[in-house]
Amino acid sequence: MTISATATENGPGNETGPAPRLTVIGTGYLGATHAICMAVLGYDVLGVDVDPDKIERLASGEVPFFEPGLPELLAKALDSGRLRFTTSFAEAGAFGDVHFICVGTPQQKGSYAADLTYVDAAVTELARHIRGPALVVGKSTVPVGTAARLTELLHKTAPAGADAQLAWNPEFLREGYAVDDTLRPDRLVFGTTSAWAEERLRAAFAPVIAQGTPVVVTDLPTAELVKVAANSFLATKISYINAMAEVCEATGADVTGLATALSYDDRIGGRFLKPGLGFGGGCLPKDIRAFTHRAEELGVGQAVAFLREVDGINQRRRARTVDLVRELAGGALAGRRITALGAAFKPNSDDIRDAPALDVARTLHAAGAVVTVVDPAAVPNARRAYPELTYATDALAAAAGSDVVVLLTEWAQFREIDPHVMGDVVAHRRIVDGRHALDSVQWRTAGWDYRALGRP
Repeated sequence: MTISATATENGPGNETGPAPRLTVIGTGYLGATHAICMAVLGYDVLGVDVDPDKIERLASGEVPFFEPGLPELLAKALDSGRLRFTTSFAEAGAFGDVHFICVGTPQQKGSYAADLTYVDAAVTELARHIRGPALVVGKSTVPVGTAARLTELLHKTAPAGADAQLAWNPEFLREGYAVDDTLRPDRLVFGTTSAWAEERLRAAFAPVIAQGTPVVVTDLPTAELVKVAANSFLATKISYINAMAEVCEATGADVTGLATALSYDDRIGGRFLKPGLGFGGGCLPKDIRAFTHRAEELGVGQAVAFLREVDGINQRRRARTVDLVRELAGGALAGRRITALGAAFKPNSDDIRDAPALDVARTLHAAGAVVTVVDPAAVPNARRAYPELTYATDALAAAAGSDVVVLLTEWAQFREIDPHVMGDVVAHRRIVDGRHALDSVQWRTAGWDYRALGRP
């Protein structure tokens, strides 16, 4: 393994030769962001997807998901002429020098395992059209060992044979900050099997490396493990403080004070040591589950068995939030009007995959409550997935006549609500702060019965 931060100052084309032409296979959240940002950095990029509607929307300048700053960059990339989109793998094979695989790896139905159907299909179809030296780079999150299997598939399927090489470059995007994480990442990880592959990757990221971004060059299995290991550590830290919230609830202690005290320990730090409703989205839950499944397949399941409890703690926070709403509502939910602030799994996103907010809202609805879900970006996605709920985009209007308000996604718009103004429209001043995002003193001073997980 090598670590470096070697800089070049001449943009994509440098002393290693002209800039490689890039393709990005899969134009979902990861792929579209990567394609757009690489074009803005000066590369000629071809985005590829099997969904004609998605390709048409991107080509017309529409980003099919919510991500701050990305629509403006898409317009810039299209205007430059450096970014195009297609459904043709033949065109991609003829065009690209470096091909990034950015398709989804969802959790299999009825299993913790990752579904590699889309990865296998993308590599197979692309390989059929690779007739000369090219580098195929996996960015999707996959179980360790996948790259070795895909290398055999690539060599077997591509007309170029062994001249088509495979590398792994895991992504570390945070939804809501994806543009910055792509253009200014905290590190780049290159899993390679040859000096040529490393050189191609360095050429494909030359402007990013020129900023001094650290580059970790390692083998394929290590590169595959980096993403799931990072997500598992993060999930563990989040669930740890939420486990402490459970203890605090049983003892009368205050988890916010506990978290503050722990954060001053340099060995622990305060980032993500925030109690609340827990994590969701399309990465952390399915990644830790797939990691445990793969570890069990490899005979080392006991080493990561704790991740099962990490997942369990996370799920329990959702049920406990429902309990707090029920307690504030007087012990019963049937017929109670509940305003749920948030649908997305996190602010600055319209992603509702495994969203704790919607899980809580649906549970309240199933218990007989009249639930109105408010979200500034995720309502269209939520309504398609769960049409049985009522939706709104204006928090004050939705809260009119409410028996309990529950904060489930910490959007800035919700954090900045004036408790006196909202207090004038609700039926009862009762609020559950599921994200520890509100000023409890301010809300209590305004006459609200304020409750939060892990607080007296």
